[in-house]
Amino acid sequence: MPYEPSGQPVHDPTILRAIAHPVRNRILTELGASGSMRAADVARELDIPANQASFHLRQLAKYGLVEEDREAARDKRDRVWRLTSEDGVSINLGDFEREPEGAAAAGVFRKQAAGWGHAVVDAVYAPADETGILRTVNDSAIRLTLEEAQELAADIDRLVSTWRRRTRGSDADRRTYLLFAALQPHPDLHSKED
Repeated sequence: MPYEPSGQPVHDPTILRAIAHPVRNRILTELGASGSMRAADVARELDIPANQASFHLRQLAKYGLVEEDREAARDKRDRVWRLTSEDGVSINLGDFEREPEGAAAAGVFRKQAAGWGHAVVDAVYAPADETGILRTVNDSAIRLTLEEAQELAADIDRLVSTWRRRTRGSDADRRTYLLFAALQPHPDLHSKED
């Protein structure tokens, strides 16, 4: 059975460009980890001004990625936001790259995502600047068929979704951790050597 990532599929290049914005992407990440949040909560977590958080939340709502959580609001003026899909979004860049207007959006997204990936790797290998946190890297080689790779990817998705649901909330003892994983054929490094 082919691997189907969890989350709301994204097919619109405009939405892909919106997600490529680093602040919006981080807001989606935080809503996925924490659950429903007010703009002030998002601003505090991301260390940005509240009006900037509000603006980006409204933009994400315009693209159907977040919505108001009226049940979590204290009154009619209180705006609390949540993801429209509890599992976030799934993106198939190959689908976008086959469409004329999608190729440019995929390029923007790919460039932002690659930059983010470099920043994550730099951060995990940087000297620890605070205590009471965990940083770990798992670099494992596994021999798999395509079907086994798809099964492993689905298992990882299910495991992370279980943990996300179990730990979602704004408990003061918790902080948002990032699990950054790449499953791919081992890169051919010999062609890059001088």
